[in-house]
Amino acid sequence: MDEPVLQLNNVVKTYGDFTAVRDLNLSIPKGSIYGFLGPNGAGKTTTIRMILEIIKPSSGEITILGHPSALDVRNRIGYLPEERGLYKKMKVWAIIQYFAMLKGMEKKAAKAQALLLLEKYGLKDFAESKVEALSKGMAQKVQILSAVAHDPELIILDEPFSGLDPINQSVLEGLIRDMAGNGQTVIFSTHVMQHAERLCDRILLIAKGSKIFDGTVNEAKATIPRRVVIETTDNIDPLRNIDGVTEIVHADTKESASKEWRLQISERVNPQDILRSCFERGIKLSRFEFTEPSLHDVFVYLVGESTREQGI
Repeated sequence: MDEPVLQLNNVVKTYGDFTAVRDLNLSIPKGSIYGFLGPNGAGKTTTIRMILEIIKPSSGEITILGHPSALDVRNRIGYLPEERGLYKKMKVWAIIQYFAMLKGMEKKAAKAQALLLLEKYGLKDFAESKVEALSKGMAQKVQILSAVAHDPELIILDEPFSGLDPINQSVLEGLIRDMAGNGQTVIFSTHVMQHAERLCDRILLIAKGSKIFDGTVNEAKATIPRRVVIETTDNIDPLRNIDGVTEIVHADTKESASKEWRLQISERVNPQDILRSCFERGIKLSRFEFTEPSLHDVFVYLVGESTREQGI
C-alpha cells in the first residue's frame, strides 16, 4: 500500500485560550480528491496553513510527501491561498511562467506550459493581456493555473470556487478531475457542499476546530437516517409493523385533507417495498417520495449534532 501523501497526527493549534484546531488526525492517499468541508471559521484555512508550514502547530505531527516539513518538498506542492493576489502589470502568460519558474521549471518549458494551460482552459485569447485587464473570474483562473503549472504531486486549493461564475466553476471542476486523473492528489477547502459531492473521493468535515467526519461521500450519507415521505388520508398503522421501519412521524406542515408522514427506514429496506406495502394494504397515496440525502443534508445533520454536544 502506498504511503499517504499527507498525514496529520493529533494536530492542535491554539491562540492563547482559543483552540482553532483540536486533535486533528488525518491520512490522505495518493491520487485522491479530498475535500475540507465546514462553515466559515471552522478551522479549514488554519489546517491548510499548518500543513504548508506557513504557521506551526501548537502540538502534533504533520508528514507531507514523506517529509516532516512542507518546506523540504515545496517544489512538489501547488498552493492557491484564500487571499488572492497577482502582479497586475504582467502579461497573463508571463505570470504563469513566473510562478512555474519559482517552483523549479526552466524558463522555456514554463512558457510553453503557460500557453498550453491557457489554451486548454479557455484563456488563449487573453495570453498577451495584462492581468489588470481581466475580469475577477478570469484573474482567479489565472491564479489557479499559476499554482499548478509546475505539475505538482500535491495541489492544495483554499476556497478555489469563491468568486467564480457557474461556467468557470465547471471549468475548475474539470481541471481538478484532470489532475486527479493524472495521478496528482488534490485537496480543496469549501463551504459549498455541491462541489465536494460532485468531485470528492473522501471528505473531512470540520466544525469549531474539531473533526466531525472523515471518509467517503457515501459513508457520509450513510450517517443520516434514510426517509420516505408519504401523504394519505388512510390509516398508516399497518406500516409500523414492517421490518426496518424504525420511526413514523406525522408532519403537520400544511392544511390538506391528506396527512404527511415521514418514515425513517434502515439501510436494508428498499423504499419500493414501502410503496408495495401501501398497495397491498389498501393505503391510497397522494404522494410518495424518497430521495437520497445530499452532502448538504449530512452537513446540517452532523454539524448540528456536534454543536448540540458542545453546548453551542
